[in-house]
Amino acid sequence: MPVPDVFAVLESSPRGLTEAEAVARRTHHGPNDLPTNGRRRMWPRLAAQFTDLFAVMLLVASAITFLSYALEQPRDPATVQLAFAILAVVLLNAGIGFAQEYSAERTAQSLQAMVPHACRVLRDGERQELPVRDLVPGDLVVLEAGDAVPADCRLVEAQEAAVNNAALTGESDAVARVAEPVPPGPLLEARNCVFMGTDLVAGTAKAIVFATGAATEFGRIFRLTAAAPRQRTPLQRQVAVMARRVAGVALATGAVLFAVRVPSGQPLVDTFVFALGVMVALVPEGLPATLSVSLAIGVRRMARRHALVKQLLAVEALGSTSVVCTDKTGTLTQAEMTVVRLWAGGVSHCVSGVGYAPDGEVADAGPVRELLRAAALCCDARLMRPFGPHGWRVLGDTTEGALLVAAAKAGLDTAAEEARTPRVAEHPFDSVRKLMSTVHRELDGTYVAYVKGAPLELLDRCSDMDRNGTRTPLTQAARAEVVTAADELAGQGLRVLAVATRRVTVPCPTLDDTESELTLLGLAGMYDPPRPEVRDAVDACRRAGIRIVMVTGDHPLTAEAVARRVGIVREPGPTVVTGAQLDALDECGLDALVAGSAELLLCRVSPEHKMRAVTAFQRRGEVVAVTGDGANDAPALKHADIGVAMGASGTDVAREAAVMVLLDDSFASISTAVGLGRSVYRNIRKFLIYLFSHNIAELVPILAATFAGFHLVPITAVQILAIDLGSDVLPALALGAEPMEKDVMDSPPRPRRERLFSASVMGRILFLGGIQAFGVCVVFFWHIHASGIPYADFTKDTPAYREAITMVQAGIVVSQFFNALAVRTDRQSVLRAGLLSNPWLIAGGCFGIALMAAVSYAPPLQAVFDTAPLAPADWAALAGFGALLLVAEEARKAVLRHRTTFLKGEPR
Repeated sequence: MPVPDVFAVLESSPRGLTEAEAVARRTHHGPNDLPTNGRRRMWPRLAAQFTDLFAVMLLVASAITFLSYALEQPRDPATVQLAFAILAVVLLNAGIGFAQEYSAERTAQSLQAMVPHACRVLRDGERQELPVRDLVPGDLVVLEAGDAVPADCRLVEAQEAAVNNAALTGESDAVARVAEPVPPGPLLEARNCVFMGTDLVAGTAKAIVFATGAATEFGRIFRLTAAAPRQRTPLQRQVAVMARRVAGVALATGAVLFAVRVPSGQPLVDTFVFALGVMVALVPEGLPATLSVSLAIGVRRMARRHALVKQLLAVEALGSTSVVCTDKTGTLTQAEMTVVRLWAGGVSHCVSGVGYAPDGEVADAGPVRELLRAAALCCDARLMRPFGPHGWRVLGDTTEGALLVAAAKAGLDTAAEEARTPRVAEHPFDSVRKLMSTVHRELDGTYVAYVKGAPLELLDRCSDMDRNGTRTPLTQAARAEVVTAADELAGQGLRVLAVATRRVTVPCPTLDDTESELTLLGLAGMYDPPRPEVRDAVDACRRAGIRIVMVTGDHPLTAEAVARRVGIVREPGPTVVTGAQLDALDECGLDALVAGSAELLLCRVSPEHKMRAVTAFQRRGEVVAVTGDGANDAPALKHADIGVAMGASGTDVAREAAVMVLLDDSFASISTAVGLGRSVYRNIRKFLIYLFSHNIAELVPILAATFAGFHLVPITAVQILAIDLGSDVLPALALGAEPMEKDVMDSPPRPRRERLFSASVMGRILFLGGIQAFGVCVVFFWHIHASGIPYADFTKDTPAYREAITMVQAGIVVSQFFNALAVRTDRQSVLRAGLLSNPWLIAGGCFGIALMAAVSYAPPLQAVFDTAPLAPADWAALAGFGALLLVAEEARKAVLRHRTTFLKGEPR
């Protein structure tokens, strides 16, 4: 629409809205901010900790135990002790899990918001500064270079205006904006509109607001993100499966034993409490707390590497990542355009240094200095010196910023040059002619024009060429030489600009007079440099079998050039697909694309395209991590298995959608995080074997006593809880804190469907648990038979029975000390790994044995656990059984090493 019609449709005027009308519209449209998702509400998050299947099972068990205590006559204090102990376990696990996740969320919330907090508005014809959230449709906003756009607006005035839409589209190039009507088309491509979350990088403008809050394009992406379901991590799925199976086995076993013991004439309540004890023996009560703290250790390790993980379970999921879909601008690159090659006087020159800091060298040649002087004077951008925490930065178009930095490297003072040669006229850049020109008055009163732009377009307007200060005709051979030089620079993935000049006779010449009969000064080749650490990170991901796919809104040629520089593309002819081509593919075609392309680049894509690509990879069974910093990345970040946002340069929407935030914006942290995630998974398997193997040692004696006709349990439920939450927790945590092994990134990612309890893990649990069970059964029945008392005459207060159950508890604790050493390695001998290389493990095991000694000898604890003091010979026998377990496991590893020595890289 023409500008007057825009005012009419939005019921506004060049003086802006009246204050009364603005208040009325704010009541109707609401504040100009995005809806929150209630992430600061802690009570629902705390309540969610009690919905875990293990927690539900234990809560039900505790409630039933309380009920049993209320019904039994006479009441046994041990029953209510058991009920409170089970309830305490649930509260402990919930508290640890909540504290870890809430702490990470609070850290994430401290990151700075991207959307501006104040803006300049015309109301009642007066210029005011208002909070952004007070904007309403119809408000007239005043924008200057460097301002963030506070809402979706239509321009009504524009002077050399240009915006950076990277937050919405992923493109880092500045895009010119006009106030005139433009043909209908996609809203984001409308050259007379600016959008919330983007920046005005050049010029000035007035714009009328037509959408605020959730109705903006920024808000549309936010809604798309909110609608995307959060994907469950592989560990979440596997722990859920494990919990269901353990629950099923525990319930079935308890029910069978209850049915077996009922006909024996035992009191019903006692029989039920016995069955409940069996169920408790099968549930790894310490697992949720151990898992949460182990993951939290991984979180802290990642935080030290500048990676903030907001959800504990995401730590392990990183280790199973098989595909990384990464953005380009700001993730792989520094988002700082840099001139690296100059072509002047027919000679190519290199420019050293990267980024906006003017540190580097440029050839000290006359043609080069004249080229850079002309380019710098034909710029609207400004190079800003370091101030406070900010380093060198560019205010305005990044391409012009690169030219200013190159001029500074050549020793040119652009501000002094502008003072000596002030600008008197200009013709702004236009996407049709692809040129920009300025006119300057020199000291002698004459006028000179400088023009920069696309090489071919500028070359068509040139008649001469500067060679070492001499003006020579631009012959066909000379033109071919220029075209070849430009093609060579473009072939290196550089963005190429040509610079020319001419004398003019008047201060305000016409566009045709300014941009004709020009003298070519040379070419400048520039690029957005990759982050220096990215290539090593990409190499590490390749070694680890992780596929990297670039998904960007940028031009295909630019994307491929960057991909080659960082090592994502190494073979000729990578598969480059644009968003328009993705639209033409159905789901089967997209599946075939992601399956058949080893080196894949997705360019010119929208948020919907990114989500489709992530979904296609997930259909193939891949575990997908998505990196990005813009709001356009947010839907895919949330839909991915692992969303990784940039903390320093990222948007609020991206950080909210992600489960991990890179505080230093370094892609190298991805590789480190994957390695730490793999290490966490290995450690989880270690302490799962450690925890579940002793569950067998707790269950088998109970089953043996039942089928042997012994009416009392060899180990009580309270003793089991003491082992699970007292003796075993610290060694399990020490196993979860094992340092990352050197070869963790030298193997491919594990399959998505690989079970946490694989056949090898279950075999090892049964092997180690069977040895422990054999040992404790021997010591229990040895004590019972040595007493000479008939089975039927035993009571809970019989000294021989109390000694026997103490032996069972102590036998499990001592054997777990040796078990912890055994599970540290899968194949390597623990002697080679070093018995004392994990001092926390030794300390945790010693603490467990000391606690067991207190349970055996301290009268108050004897009263709680019904235990008795053990003789030195008893401890010696238990230590012998523990050593037997370690020797047996070392023998198993030796056999395994012997069978697998032919495999490459397999340790002996």
